[in-house]
Amino acid sequence: MCGIFAYVNYNVSKERSYILEVLFNGLRRLEYRGYDSAGISIDSSSKIANGDTCPSLPPLVFRQEGNIESLVKSVYQEVATIYLNLEESFSSHAGIAHTRWATHGEPAPRNSHPQSSGEENDFVVVHNGVITNYEVLKKTLVRHGFVFVSETDTEVIPKLAKYVFDKACEEGDLTVTFCQVVLEVMRHLEGAYALIFKSRHYPNELVACKRGSPLLLGVKEFNEEGNVGPSFDDSKSLLSSIRPKELFFSSDASALVDHTKKVLVIEDGEVVHLKRFNLYYFIEPADSFPKYLTDDVFPPSGSVQIDNFLLFIQKYKTITRVWWLQDGAVSIVKFNQKMGKHAGRLARPASVQRALSILEMEVEQINKGKYEHYMQKEIHEQPESLRTTMRGRLIRGGSSKGKTVLLGGLKDHLKTIRRSRRIVFIGCGTSYNAALASRPIVEELSGIPVTLEIASDLIDRQGPIYREDTAVFVSQSGETADTLLALEYALENGALCVGITNTVGSAIARNTHCGVHINAGCEIGVASTKAYTSQIVVMAMVALAIGADTISNQARREAIVDGLIDLPNKLKDVLKLDEEMKDLAKLLVSEQSLLVFGRGYNYATTLEGALKVKEVALMHSEGILAGEMKHGPLALVDENLPIFVIATRDACFSKQQSVIQQLHARKGRLLVMCTEGDAESVSVGGTCRVVEVPRVEDCLQPVINIVPLQLLAYHLTVLRGYNVDQPRNLAKSVTTQ
Repeated sequence: MCGIFAYVNYNVSKERSYILEVLFNGLRRLEYRGYDSAGISIDSSSKIANGDTCPSLPPLVFRQEGNIESLVKSVYQEVATIYLNLEESFSSHAGIAHTRWATHGEPAPRNSHPQSSGEENDFVVVHNGVITNYEVLKKTLVRHGFVFVSETDTEVIPKLAKYVFDKACEEGDLTVTFCQVVLEVMRHLEGAYALIFKSRHYPNELVACKRGSPLLLGVKEFNEEGNVGPSFDDSKSLLSSIRPKELFFSSDASALVDHTKKVLVIEDGEVVHLKRFNLYYFIEPADSFPKYLTDDVFPPSGSVQIDNFLLFIQKYKTITRVWWLQDGAVSIVKFNQKMGKHAGRLARPASVQRALSILEMEVEQINKGKYEHYMQKEIHEQPESLRTTMRGRLIRGGSSKGKTVLLGGLKDHLKTIRRSRRIVFIGCGTSYNAALASRPIVEELSGIPVTLEIASDLIDRQGPIYREDTAVFVSQSGETADTLLALEYALENGALCVGITNTVGSAIARNTHCGVHINAGCEIGVASTKAYTSQIVVMAMVALAIGADTISNQARREAIVDGLIDLPNKLKDVLKLDEEMKDLAKLLVSEQSLLVFGRGYNYATTLEGALKVKEVALMHSEGILAGEMKHGPLALVDENLPIFVIATRDACFSKQQSVIQQLHARKGRLLVMCTEGDAESVSVGGTCRVVEVPRVEDCLQPVINIVPLQLLAYHLTVLRGYNVDQPRNLAKSVTTQ
């Protein structure tokens, strides 16, 4: 949903124009998450009229409704109006940026982020999430004289930060740090959030924290010649390296990969403080200046490192010479709700150490390449994404060994899963549909009852989850808010929790007991395509792994493994229907409704196909279980309403033939998807428009059958003139309830 991006340079001279473009490009990389307004905050001039440094001027805040290009245009217009020097260079600077998906208040500049503490912008904040107790906090702050100008829940945060800071100063705590202010703010917040704070009182510093919403730190170091240096090789170097560096915060790895692959996935409750840390060294009269400080001489002999130089020189009067340098430091502390004030001052928790990881992502993955839209690209990437999903996991066997699968993330828990009283799949939207498509094969091969839960509904009704259950959480992003709440609920109830996600290091990947990454690659389009097919394949492999100890279904399992091996080639064949689906879209472009009928394995295909059409083409569409046709939906059938029937070869084929006959008898306007060679069997009197697809194993047929519907949804959207990759009102990663 909302996207957060921040950029800090330390001891790397950058012009204001460069800083602006880094922030704008970061937001462009986050566009796919969905948004309706955007904003940034940068420093005003670092020099006053006489040329002296003046680091405490209020930061500048720019906000604009609409897309990022509207923001870019308005920023440069305002920059020209206030005569801001774009060529001004900063050796250190901290800027923040945000794309907003409206939850509280309409899309408008006053409701866009960054939100401010007041006219002087003492504190500004960007926020992803929802503060559930904001109304209580707002009433309290109003009583203390704060004036609110937006309708957002976020505005309470910078105003609360100003209140905490002012209170600490009034009580004589002049050394209160930025991190302490943020920790005290966190003590009063309820809900889910990822936050980045910027303040005029702490120039060139940023503080980030999270609870529930995703946030990453990216690190890029330079050597003495200004080239990109070696990576931080351990957690200590993250905290103490004095090399010039650029640091980034982002809601998503896609905005970091342009700059660095070295990242830290910030965990819930962690507070990350980026600061221009001044290292002061004093020399007694008999000593000489220390040589240039390097990593090998740190700190130098005969010197002392201190945090507050002004207080220090007041205490020690004998200092004659001072050597100092500035370092871009990263400190990480863990939030503790119980930690408040100590001896009348805000608490100072100890730092924790974290190691960096390396992103498994290339810039090419997040570019459109030869395609016009990300959705189009991702549909056509599915043969390769499925190969990547299955790579190293399919065991073809030999003369004495059977064909099977190897899922390293599950192997230590398979015995526990096999003893489960039931398997519960939990997801939302497309992920739920993928689980629904996989349920029959999991039941067949495991012999364990399988139920499905929409995550939000499970939480609303507090449905029963038992210790003997295996709960499988399916999420492309691994950060879906409702699914995370359901995960927390299942963990509290003692169930074995399994994660199926596309995002390494996501909240679901970290908090489940075990799991499988689908490895579909970065998916930018809001409407999920390749992640859906990879999820089905992964869940089919999970079914194979669970049922691997049963001799009676060995032939069935081996046939599925063969089908999986050949599946990418079959997908290549079905993608040849692109032009045919484009022609079909031209016939349907002016329609207002579309019904999709299916059953068995393909009931999920009807739901997912209808979802794709309504998501991007903004056409009402409904997936209907064909067995329920006579229980209401049949009343809608007439000669005008287009009806798409999925009737590929499986155990339900004859029943679907009957459905087609009944719809035809009522003059239904039929479009039928069937297996290659079955056109005559499903086209009554040759009046149906038929789409033929390759035949695969029945449990894998949903992977093939969804592709024509994905193509249909894509071409309908283009023909209707809508935004394919950023549908109206929708977000890629739903990180709020």
